[in-house]
Amino acid sequence: METKNNLVRIYAGSELTVNLLKYELENEGIPTNVMNEYEQSNLSGFSTGTPNSVDLYILDSDLVKAEPIVKEFLKINKM
Repeated sequence: METKNNLVRIYAGSELTVNLLKYELENEGIPTNVMNEYEQSNLSGFSTGTPNSVDLYILDSDLVKAEPIVKEFLKINKM
């Protein structure tokens, strides 16, 4: 039987904040995926999105483990 994991957006914000949260999650063994639409479109020769909107994704199977980490991160950083 094949198990499929879907990506879930766990946070969206500035590139700096996303990278800090990414570090926290990966320290706990939760793989992440950063999507920066603005940077990707600039590399393609056109511009869409905003430079301060970066998305952080995790696998849906890691959601329960990630939620307390994200909540604590947001609390500490007053977001």
